[in-house]
Amino acid sequence: MRSFLEEVGITGHLTIIKRYKDGEEEVVFDDHNIIVSGMGVGLSLMFTGSGSNTVLDYQIDRFQLGVSAKPNSELEVSSTYSLSGPATFGEYGTAGNAFIEQVKPIENGVVLGADEAFILIPANKITRINDNSVRYTLVVDEELFNDIQRDSVDVYLNEVGLFMKNPTGAIPKNPILVAYRNFSNIYKTNDFSLIFRWTLNF
Repeated sequence: MRSFLEEVGITGHLTIIKRYKDGEEEVVFDDHNIIVSGMGVGLSLMFTGSGSNTVLDYQIDRFQLGVSAKPNSELEVSSTYSLSGPATFGEYGTAGNAFIEQVKPIENGVVLGADEAFILIPANKITRINDNSVRYTLVVDEELFNDIQRDSVDVYLNEVGLFMKNPTGAIPKNPILVAYRNFSNIYKTNDFSLIFRWTLNF
């Protein structure tokens, strides 16, 4: 799918911002992202009419956070099909305003046997910038993913992925990763929200 993606010319850019309770903002990441082969899979299914017959299933409408990004940018390649260490439903927490759905994603052409947690992106957080660009504003508010530990060790956020809703039209739905980025460790607390401003250029 690499040549297909290169031909289509899809690119992206991600800015990550810490927004504190007093309104102050701090940019902690600002760089390109990786468009992965899942984007090609989803678009191919749509263009050939071999996937879902509902256009809504091709929307990019959810994201995942990860906690164990591989070193040396091993996942910064178009063949990446999953986050290295997706956060669990319990780690996101339930006190925030996000709607979290658990479904089985498609990874490397195979539907996983276990559900994974996804944060849904509200329609009002998806904005068309111009004819060729769409911005997704992903919000992890003060109440989500706070002071997380695994086996008494602090857990840091360090990767994020955008997912297409359900390109095969499966019931229940099976999302697929379309864009990925890792970043420096962020230890999330209730002192701030994390805002991911992710722009895709088609």
